[in-house]
Amino acid sequence: MLFQNANDLLFAETASLHRLSPQLENRLTKIRGLFRGAGHNPAIGSGLSLGAGYLFQLSPEADTSFIGLGTMRSDNGSEAYGAAANLSFGNGWGFNIALARAEMRYDLFFDATKLPIEQDGELVSGGLSYAVSRQSTIGINARYLNTTIGLRTSDTPIPDDLLPDLELELGTLGLTYEWDLRDDGDYPTDGSLLTLAFSRGFSLADTSRSYDFASANFDVYRTVGSEKVVAGRVSACSASSNAPFFDQCSIGFTDGFRGFTPTQFYDTRLISLQAEYRQRLGSRFGFVAFGGVGWTGETFNALTDNGDRIAGGVGLRYRVSKQFPVDLSVDVSTNNDDEEYLYIYVGQRF
Repeated sequence: MLFQNANDLLFAETASLHRLSPQLENRLTKIRGLFRGAGHNPAIGSGLSLGAGYLFQLSPEADTSFIGLGTMRSDNGSEAYGAAANLSFGNGWGFNIALARAEMRYDLFFDATKLPIEQDGELVSGGLSYAVSRQSTIGINARYLNTTIGLRTSDTPIPDDLLPDLELELGTLGLTYEWDLRDDGDYPTDGSLLTLAFSRGFSLADTSRSYDFASANFDVYRTVGSEKVVAGRVSACSASSNAPFFDQCSIGFTDGFRGFTPTQFYDTRLISLQAEYRQRLGSRFGFVAFGGVGWTGETFNALTDNGDRIAGGVGLRYRVSKQFPVDLSVDVSTNNDDEEYLYIYVGQRF
């Protein structure tokens, strides 16, 4: 989970540059920037992030390419740094790569026990994509992860089921497919987006251990009035029973769900539903109201055995650029366990 999305944590600022719309007034415009700010993540707490990014075009027909550096540190001692690049060649082909080093501290809910985890590791991931048509894109990707996991205290014994995940050197190969009918990639007001992903992970030290992971996200957007949009997401996930806990299906990491610690409700199956109402208040500000329900379990038939995970909340949006529809987002959520969480990030959740 944490290292499955390590590049999202590391490049929260610089990755927002890559999401900027390629529909530039001047197709040859080059933008360079330095970004810094505060953030909050329910898994690792509050902290600061710093990123430097550079946007450019390899050809007049190409989408915007991006290279960047990022670093972050949270109040619980977590820290990470790395670099990323995403290149568009203008002929349908794209390439991305990310390198990261992280030392993360978080609480992992393991059955009825909350474990104070410290996890460090090195991550290298990359992918190649091709736009078959204006709406359809296919891709292949690979990941290398070397990670070590321990407890921050000696008071709690390590569960036997967690022992196989303590020291891992993993390789992952995957396929992705995207069907995009949205009217805009940064702030959609109409259309839909289907994203499918499948990967096979395997231990580089123990050839007998391999596992699969598959996920699907379907997003829908509809304009319901002047500057008013309703968005929805349906998510499903399946992972092998021997997948490491951080490569299983998680409410929060797999689906972008707000309202629960993403290291609490995870298993080999997941389904979640989310909806959000979005309204602009002039050229700079906006607000949202959102809610959702999710389930995790060992099988799809057993999803409801562990109860419903229901959460909702409200949020504010501040448009950080007059040229691009990219927002600074601040959300507050509460769940049916009477827990409250704060989220600060760039862009929309989906």
